[in-house]
Amino acid sequence: MMRTIKILLISILFIASSCKITQTGKSGNDGKDGVKKEDISTSAFFIDSTLVKKHLYTLASDEMEGRRSGTKGIEKAAQYIENEFKRIGLTNFEGLDSYRQTFTFTNRRFKKEIESANIIGVLEGKSKKDEYVIISAHYDHLGIGKPVEGDSIYNGANDDASGVTGVLALADYFKKVGNERTIVFAAFTAEEMGLIGSTHFGKGIDADKFVAGINLEMIGKTPSFGPNTAWLTGFERSDFGKIVQKNLEGSGYQLFPDPYKNFNLFFRSDNASLARLGVPSHTFSTTAIDVDKDYHKVTDEAETLNMTVITQTIQAVAKGTKSIIDGKDTPTRVVIVERKK
Repeated sequence: MMRTIKILLISILFIASSCKITQTGKSGNDGKDGVKKEDISTSAFFIDSTLVKKHLYTLASDEMEGRRSGTKGIEKAAQYIENEFKRIGLTNFEGLDSYRQTFTFTNRRFKKEIESANIIGVLEGKSKKDEYVIISAHYDHLGIGKPVEGDSIYNGANDDASGVTGVLALADYFKKVGNERTIVFAAFTAEEMGLIGSTHFGKGIDADKFVAGINLEMIGKTPSFGPNTAWLTGFERSDFGKIVQKNLEGSGYQLFPDPYKNFNLFFRSDNASLARLGVPSHTFSTTAIDVDKDYHKVTDEAETLNMTVITQTIQAVAKGTKSIIDGKDTPTRVVIVERKK
């Protein structure tokens, strides 16, 4: 009898714990410990926080040498992303014989020709396979620079290993749950050099096939709106954000419009390359960028980020965009009128 009671108690504890996030992490504020958060959904937690941490710490490690485009470091990152796409079971994008979209460009600052590659994988849709949603982030960063207190590697953990981590985690998730529209997963190169990778990608696509763009940029810290929130660039340029907000109702997670209007952020990340083609492509972020002390610094390392924030944000993106991926909602197209400086 006592054994039966013990088994019953263990089962109850297991069920209860499956509906909460137990992963703790750094707060993103001077390395203080994070706190436990409730799951944003009413079902069991569905993004693997252990895998999220593995992706982030690998991509932001010193071995990647800051992932500057055209270097051995970014090549290591490219191979890691390719291997993950293969493990998940993604297929190649149109016209490519591998996950790589390799091209050359001239660095505007140093007038040097560079060869690099976007890493692209595809999950074909079921009922609407000719309609595409792209989920993207840039995997390049600043590389190696002048030492600051003995550290010369610009690891780019938040910017944007966190976003690439999100792309990989979402590829894993949608491979398991299915998708009605085709999803293109893209890790873009040379964003830091002027959105070069995403611009190259945009030149070779039929933009009319792309119904939405989900770009992830710097999702590793608690934003100014507080825990369980994110903000979206270009919120007013389509109804994409409103669709996501509706899908997140009751989840405990909130999406807000970009609060940093003076920074013109809608045009400073890879979403812009598709938005200029009319695609309702927007960037999710959680970082209070106006006060972020690690932005483009050698201190942007994995240990400064909050694993709970990253994991919950990825989950919120999955939940918030699922009606778009399932073909139930189609965001309005973007009309670009760039603000004059």
